[in-house]
Amino acid sequence: MEFIHEYMPLIMFTFVFGLLLFGYPVAFTIGGVAMVFGLLNFGTGFFGLLPLRIWGTMTNFTLLAVPLFIYMGVMLEKSGLAEELLETMGLVFARIRGGLAVSVVFVGALMGASTGIVGATVVTMGLLSVPTMLKRRYSKPLTTGTVAASGTLGQIIPPSIVLVLLGDIMNVPVGDLFIGAVIPGLILVCLYMIYILIIAQVRPEWAPPVPKEELDQISKKELYTRVFKALIPPLTLMIAVLGSIFAGIASPTEAASVGAVGATTLTVLHKKFSYKILKEVMKTTTNLTCMVFIILVGATTLGLVFRGLDGDALVRGLINALPFGKWGILFIVMSIIFIAGFFLDFIEITFIHVPVLAPIMISMGVNPLWLAVLIAVNLQTSFLTPPFGFSLFYLKGVCPPEVRTMDIYKGIIPFVIIQLIGLGIICLYPESVTWLPRLLLGE
Repeated sequence: MEFIHEYMPLIMFTFVFGLLLFGYPVAFTIGGVAMVFGLLNFGTGFFGLLPLRIWGTMTNFTLLAVPLFIYMGVMLEKSGLAEELLETMGLVFARIRGGLAVSVVFVGALMGASTGIVGATVVTMGLLSVPTMLKRRYSKPLTTGTVAASGTLGQIIPPSIVLVLLGDIMNVPVGDLFIGAVIPGLILVCLYMIYILIIAQVRPEWAPPVPKEELDQISKKELYTRVFKALIPPLTLMIAVLGSIFAGIASPTEAASVGAVGATTLTVLHKKFSYKILKEVMKTTTNLTCMVFIILVGATTLGLVFRGLDGDALVRGLINALPFGKWGILFIVMSIIFIAGFFLDFIEITFIHVPVLAPIMISMGVNPLWLAVLIAVNLQTSFLTPPFGFSLFYLKGVCPPEVRTMDIYKGIIPFVIIQLIGLGIICLYPESVTWLPRLLLGE
């Protein structure tokens, strides 16, 4: 009986994963299992502690940034900004082989820095880019892989909701995380573009250039004007949101409110704003925010029971008993998160795995800022890895009928490998995360 009690935290986690894999709702599974195990082990006294923990979570000022960034992303989706950007950047890069795919990565990075909402970015770019790229005789795997991967850049390029959640869970200032994630985000963008340019040379039939006579129909002056008009709105919004954080003028929560107002203003200027649009945006924001916070309440309950059962001490003991050094254990932790991404959403991993694994690594002397960005890059792959990669589902839902699920799976494999290469670079060079915050904040 003592043996069962000692390993009760692992039994509880086994129940959680089993029910999730059977398709039960995440929030109610996490919270429900935690409530049952809490009552079995602590009795009704458990309910005396729980409200205080939930109240502390729900009154956290930092988390107010979540609904504001969601609102900003959904409103920008309605503004028509992505459509204009894709068309214009497609013309800018059209003269090089693979240029259309490079433009999709470029726009994905800009949209990621403007919205941070993966679903909205993937759906928007899928609707606009996939038909155009297929019409230009791009291969289906390269087309779908590029769009799916580019749409997930909002997970690491700030402002990112996952960085807000990680900052709160790991007690790392969100502003520092935003600054620290800039260079890793740019590393991934560059790796994506390099891969596309190489594959376009190796397999020229996969990415044919736009015919020269078609490009000659647009004058240089007209092209410069279109580029200027397309780039100014998202760059202005990025400077307003990220610039105010980096300059120390506003906290991430305050900057999120600036972004929400800025996104609304851009929608008005594009003459897309209406009462119907506002109602749709508010409804979507409310639904997504409720989903995040219900999962957060369930995860808070799970964390309370897990620590009450000395689960953190058990996991720490198991990991410390491994015959590896700090780097070996970091590899194991990253592998656990990566494998979990095949089956779970990034929010579930953030609230279930990170509170357990991150404190162990931090206690071993790992820089929490560097670790948080590493986890964020790792979590980005959870959107891309079959069978439950959400970006793949989003993209399949908007692709033309001739694009098969297998085309999407084939296309995404090189980009998952690129993600892992990027993760390796950030592991080997921690300065890629810590240098910019040190420069700007003197830390």
